[in-house]
Amino acid sequence: MKKKTETPAVRRVLVILTNRFTPLKPGVYVEVECNSKGDILAEKTLKTEPKEAVYDEVWINDEGKKSLSDCTSFKRVYRHKLERKK
Repeated sequence: MKKKTETPAVRRVLVILTNRFTPLKPGVYVEVECNSKGDILAEKTLKTEPKEAVYDEVWINDEGKKSLSDCTSFKRVYRHKLERKK
């Protein structure tokens, strides 16, 4: 009998912080590792936009905030180019 593969315990999420009022300003990319409950385990600010699709989910905030802790709401982006194919 084959064992069922379980979903990974840690999800990698990419959060993109942009500003909708100044769209020419580059966004800030934050990589977040969280567990299945949604608790944040690790947070890392990336220097540039990632090149490969290695993230389980992609979230965007366009309020113009500088850090993840300042944001109040996020929008999930489905089928983003940096989201891993399932």
